[in-house]
Amino acid sequence: MRAYVVTAPRTGGVQVVDPPAAAPGEVVVDVARVGVCGTDLEFYTGAMQYLASGRSSYPMRLGHEWCGRVVALGEGVDPWWLGRRVVGDTMLGCGTCERCWAGKHHVCERLVEVGISLGRPGALAEQIAVPATSLHVLPDSVDDAAGAMVEPGGNAWRAATAASVGEGQRALVCGPGTIGLLVALFLRASGVEVQLVGEPGRTEFAAGLGFDVWTADTLPVVPWHAVVDASTADFMPARAVELVEPGGRVVSIGLSRTASVVDTRTAVLKDVTLVGVLGGSAGLDPAIEAYASGAVDPRPLIGAVVGLADAGPVLGGTVRTGGAPKTHIDPRK
Repeated sequence: MRAYVVTAPRTGGVQVVDPPAAAPGEVVVDVARVGVCGTDLEFYTGAMQYLASGRSSYPMRLGHEWCGRVVALGEGVDPWWLGRRVVGDTMLGCGTCERCWAGKHHVCERLVEVGISLGRPGALAEQIAVPATSLHVLPDSVDDAAGAMVEPGGNAWRAATAASVGEGQRALVCGPGTIGLLVALFLRASGVEVQLVGEPGRTEFAAGLGFDVWTADTLPVVPWHAVVDASTADFMPARAVELVEPGGRVVSIGLSRTASVVDTRTAVLKDVTLVGVLGGSAGLDPAIEAYASGAVDPRPLIGAVVGLADAGPVLGGTVRTGGAPKTHIDPRK
């Protein structure tokens, strides 16, 4: 089969490789769509910290935001799965430790991440093999475009839920990228008044979705009952604590480029709750439900769909998306 393999920083290409076989407990999926995210770009450029720590290494096959159809089953897998349209959890825990038993497999000490760590191949290929336990079914009302947005949607749903705000309250989302916009969409769907803040030149697309969008210099002084930091700015976590209302919540889902510093004196004196969000595992089914019902439509965030041969320009950041933050790859092309 055809697969896009990254062999060194800023170096990769389509290779013909052996198709995956379904090991016991696994399925093989024909991949329909793959989303490219910031993590993939960091691996492509060589900036991802996992490469320095040895958790990941080249050559590697990226792709952890995907959807497709099950075409083969390994030993012990329920035949019901055959032919189902599915997405898969990126986070694969060991299944036997205390964290996994507590429903926190995304922080398992022996965690393996599809298309990210410890040599587990991702979905930038015509097929992918994954454990059946990682699968989530897509209803017919969620097409392939939305299906490949479930993984980032799961992350965003968790962040929006962690903000713990509801109808009639106001939330600020920092960073109008894919995750920030999805967080804003989930919050708006629950009746929250949502506004965004971002760098100049990155706010127009979010404004086109009907949000009030500000820069750091134009942000109004109003009560923010929750602030969600989906940015990469190292100053933003401290700024979020300053902006949020006393007794409110700050949710961190973005990773700053360098170490950020939060003054805990401010957090304590304002009685602020700080929440970190890693991974979308617990949010995958809620994201699917929101997409299926039409409460949230992630498809306007997709600016371009290209074939597997164009994965290099996508990872290199040279594909034009008309301002939309997400690019999808169709490995069938």
